[in-house]
This record gives sequence, C-alpha cells and structure tokens, in this order.
Amino acid sequence: MKVLPGHAAALVVLADGKTELASWPLLVDGPVDFDAVERLAGLQLAARRMGWSIELRLACSDLVALLDLAGLADVIRLESRQPGREPEGGEQPLGVEEVVIPDDPIA
Repeated sequence: MKVLPGHAAALVVLADGKTELASWPLLVDGPVDFDAVERLAGLQLAARRMGWSIELRLACSDLVALLDLAGLADVIRLESRQPGREPEGGEQPLGVEEVVIPDDPIA
C-alpha cells in the first residue's frame, strides 16, 4: 500500500445513526483548499444516499472556515460544533457577538 504525502486536516467518520461504521484521515497536500471541501461534499452525498452520514473530528481551523464559507458547515457535522465543548486554539466560540460603539447614546 502506498502512503500518500501530506497531513490530516480532519478525521472523517462514517456513521449509521450513532453507530460508527468506519473512520479515516482526510489527507491534504499543503494548505487546505476547496478540493478538500469538494471531496467531503461528495462523501456526504454518497453517504446520505445510503442512509448514512459523515462527521468530522479534530478538523483544522482552515477546513472549518472553508466549510463555513461554502455553506456546508450545517450539512457536514463537525465535532467542534457540538454544544458544551470549549473552543480550541484558533476557533471562535459560538454565541452572540456584541458590538460596542463609543459615544452611542443609551436607549
């Protein structure tokens, strides 16, 4: 078996409900790009056709950002989005953001 060069951007988990069927690293050469997002979208489509789904674990922040940009963050389940988990380095915490404008009169 030939080992592909690159690094793992995430761990892909194929699941049937709560039962994990398989898992493998999502390998990328160099920086994470839309090729990885396209591969994940195809995997999710094929999994859904079989009644399964994929989940990403330990996804790097660049991959999470590209999934958000592509509008797939709600389609592909990300372990980092589960409620109750503390954000890791580089991740934005989920919640309401408040902007304070100086000299804004109080209503």
